[in-house]
Amino acid sequence: MKEKKGEHPLGDMGQSILLVLFLIVWGGDSFFLHKTTFLAENIPLLIRLIILGIVLIIGIYLSKSGHVVVSHEQRPDQVVSTGSFKYVRHPLYLGSILFYLGLTAATASLIALGLLVIICFFYDYIAGYEEKLLVLKFGEAYHDYQKKTGKWLPRLGRRK
Repeated sequence: MKEKKGEHPLGDMGQSILLVLFLIVWGGDSFFLHKTTFLAENIPLLIRLIILGIVLIIGIYLSKSGHVVVSHEQRPDQVVSTGSFKYVRHPLYLGSILFYLGLTAATASLIALGLLVIICFFYDYIAGYEEKLLVLKFGEAYHDYQKKTGKWLPRLGRRK
């Protein structure tokens, strides 16, 4: 497969496959089989819905802000460090992970949590691949950005 403008060649297909697989596993366990949702009996629904709401709001902000700053039609010619990119280097991927986390927390499905771990490894893999390309493209400017900005979590106290 051919690389698409700085993205991993299997990134889109992998994300689509994992999304469908997650929705099937999560939905099947959460609403039909109930094989690994026994923790939901001990965690109040209100708490689970609050967690769902918080992570979805953060995920939507990251994804929306990231899409505004970087579009597929027009790739920037310098390191982007505004919007949600000011906080984390991969806000779009993090927004997706938070979506999965919110659904997992809402129903307390342990099998969905296991699949979420696999999804996190996949996103980390494609993000690492893309970062290598960004270092080649932007050099020291991207290295400086990496030092100031966390890959997945904001780096507190390092901003100048």
